[in-house]
Formats: sequence, C-alpha cells, structure tokens
Amino acid sequence: MTTPEVGTRVRAVADAVLYEGYLLYPYRASSRKNQSRWQFGVLGPPGAAAAGVGEEPSLSAQCVLAGGASDDGRAPRVTVTVRFLQLQARRVQEASGAGGYDEVDELVVGARSWLSWDEAVEREIELPSVAVSELAESLDFPIEVAGGTDIEELPAADGSTEGRIVRSRLPITATVTLGAAADDGFTRLTVEVRNTGPETVGKDLAIARSLIGAHAIVTVRGGSFVSLLEPPDAAAGPVARALHHRCFPVLAGARGETDTVLISPIILYDYPEVAAQSDGALFDSTEIDEILTLRVMTMTDEEKSQARATDPLAAQIVDRCDAMTPEAMQRLHGTFRDPRLDPGLIPELPEGVPWWDPAADASVRPDVDAVSVNGVRVARGSAVRLHPSRRADAQDLFFDGRTATVASVHADVDGNTHVGVVVDDDPAADLHDWYGRYLYFAPDELEPLGGDEPGREES
Repeated sequence: MTTPEVGTRVRAVADAVLYEGYLLYPYRASSRKNQSRWQFGVLGPPGAAAAGVGEEPSLSAQCVLAGGASDDGRAPRVTVTVRFLQLQARRVQEASGAGGYDEVDELVVGARSWLSWDEAVEREIELPSVAVSELAESLDFPIEVAGGTDIEELPAADGSTEGRIVRSRLPITATVTLGAAADDGFTRLTVEVRNTGPETVGKDLAIARSLIGAHAIVTVRGGSFVSLLEPPDAAAGPVARALHHRCFPVLAGARGETDTVLISPIILYDYPEVAAQSDGALFDSTEIDEILTLRVMTMTDEEKSQARATDPLAAQIVDRCDAMTPEAMQRLHGTFRDPRLDPGLIPELPEGVPWWDPAADASVRPDVDAVSVNGVRVARGSAVRLHPSRRADAQDLFFDGRTATVASVHADVDGNTHVGVVVDDDPAADLHDWYGRYLYFAPDELEPLGGDEPGREES
C-alpha cells in the first residue's frame, strides 16, 4: 500500500527502522544470531510477555501539537500510518512418490538452493484522517491483516516438479487508539498501537502473531508538532508531561518541517536521515556500511551461496556488494577534505618544529582557553550543569541535569568548540581527570553555575 501522506525522506528512514536487525552478518541461516530473531519494535500477542515467550503487546506515545487552523479555517486533522512486518514461514518440500511432498531443511534445484526459513512481509495501514477536536474522547481503529498460504512450484530442468515452497502467515489483529487533551495552550496527542490477537503462550506462535518492527508515522494538517527533544520555552510543560512507552517520537522530514512525527522503537534525533553514501540497507544493528560491505566481499563463494539461499533480501545484499564499483566503495569511506586547501585551518609551523609537537600550534591551549556561554566565561575549573541536546548519543542523555567541572576547551578545524568535562559525582572523577578521559559537550549544552573563570576566550 502506498501512503501519499508519507514523504520519500520520511519513508527512507522508516524503512531503515522497519528492518533494523532483520538480518545480521554473515546473513546465513546457519548463523546462530540469525536463528533467534526478531528485531526492535515487536508487539507480541496478549499473554506472550507474561509467559516469557514474547514481548509486550503495545507501544504508545504522546506528541505535542501547537495550535493553528488549516487554510480553510478548519481545526487541525491528523493521519496515522502504522507499519510493521508480518512473519511468513517458508517451508521447503521435496517431491516424493505418488504426488506427495516431504518437508526438508534444504532443497537444491539446478544452481539454486532453497532453505526453510522465516521471511517477513511488509504491512502498512493508513488510518482515516481525523480532526483533533474529535479526539477529546479516545477513538479506536481496528487493524486486521489476513493470514494465508501461498505455494510456489520448483520445476526441474526436464519440466518435472522437483519440489515446492509453501509460505504461510497467521492473521494479525491490532487496535490503534487516538486521543487528545488540551495542555497549557497546546494539545497532547496520544497514539497507542496494541496487539489484540488471541492470547498466546507458545514461542513460535507468539512471534508469528506479532507486529515486528512496529512504528507509526503521524502527519498533521492545519497545525504543527513541537520538538520533544528541543521544545520552545512555552511548550516545556506539555512536553515534560508527555509520556512514551517503548518508543521515541521525533520530528521527521526536511529540517524545519513540523507536520510529521515518526514514532520509532529505536532512539533517534529530530529529522533523522539515511546517509547519502549508503547504496542500500544492510539491516545489521549499528551497521557500518563500509566494514560490513568489505566483510561480505571477503566471504567465499560457498558462504555467499548460503547467504543468498537464506532470504531474498540477503541475496540482494550479496549481489549489491559483489557489483560495487571502486567509486561506490570510496563514497562509503567518507568525505575527504584536505584542510591545507583552506588557508588558516592549519597554522604555520615554527621552523624546526614537527607537526605533531604541541608547540606547533601554540595558538590553541585547551588548559587555559575559554568560551562564552550565556555571557559567562567558561574555562577549566568552571562549574556547569549538563543538558545534552539532540546531537547527543544515548549514553550522554544519562548525564542530563548532572553537574560537572570543566577540564578543557577545544576548537576543531571546522571552527566548532568542544568542552571537556568530568562529572562531579562520578566515583572515578579523579582518575578521568588524571588520564584526560573527558566527556565532551558543545557550549550550548552547558549551563554555567558560577561566575567568570580565568582563561582566554576563543576568538
């Protein structure tokens, strides 16, 4: 199903979320880590989590809407698109006598190998557009995805039937609940996706009845969403009261647009993007395209054949890596910029001083340099409170609100400033300071707690 509400940029990120962790290198079915699946955002059937055979049945998020009206003066309307994978069991059967079939783990037909394996089918359901004013009382939208069985014959070279592939799916039912409540001049929009299938306590049935990689895309017309990571001051209260369960809502689309939120099962920042250098999905969690591509290239022909037999998407990965050009590989290696082409980025070296000698760049002194934060000079010894922004990684977010002591102020060749700190209540703070193992934050992620400190403010 194609959803016009979902733009190309948003869909690219949503597809990455949908398949994150779907297959792991070396992409072979025999690999242990590919025998115990699935990935993020799994909504299991009722009873599965309690029985220890599956995951919780729901995810929910509250997004904050600013006021406004559509061009025709009507109240804002929201459209929710739910996306997930449905498990599809692929069973390979070999032809036996009297027109019967025997199930086998692997069947080789000509040059092609077929394995019994669990595939996935993409599902995307766009709910009817609804006015925010109609959500004062929550509305439920049922989702039903049919099960079924498909059979693909595998003919031999002489035209006889060598075997067949039987693909089967169990039905999936879910409910999306939408609600809205006024909050200090804004509106908190609630989106909950819940698996409402039959109670299940068996492991294989639980994953077959799960919504896998589940996430939602919410668009608004006649209004705008507020960033939950960097809200304006006026929305600080409603954002602080917004609750989320097993998901992370972020603004999506082109930077600056505020009509779309991606409710993701993995931690993202506002306006996430797929790297332009990436030629295709590799699915592997925390993937680094260049490294994984090089690893695929080093696989033997037999290993590549086994990977191709695992899943059509694994076959695409192997084929794409085999066909990769040197130019495409160079793009994966990153963007190279020679700083010597930009005058002023590399200072003139004193005669007789090698480039690696600290004396070669006497203009930079992290131990005494300073930076102005909200009009306060911050340098080594300054007391600050940490407020990691959307640029921060997941680990940095754990330091939000903690106090720290500045250890150094650095400037890079791009003109950015980085402030090294040691967290005050870290039991190993003295060791970190002694070894120079600091946490680094941008100046706008710091709240000065003291007055001016000595040091040279960077120009």
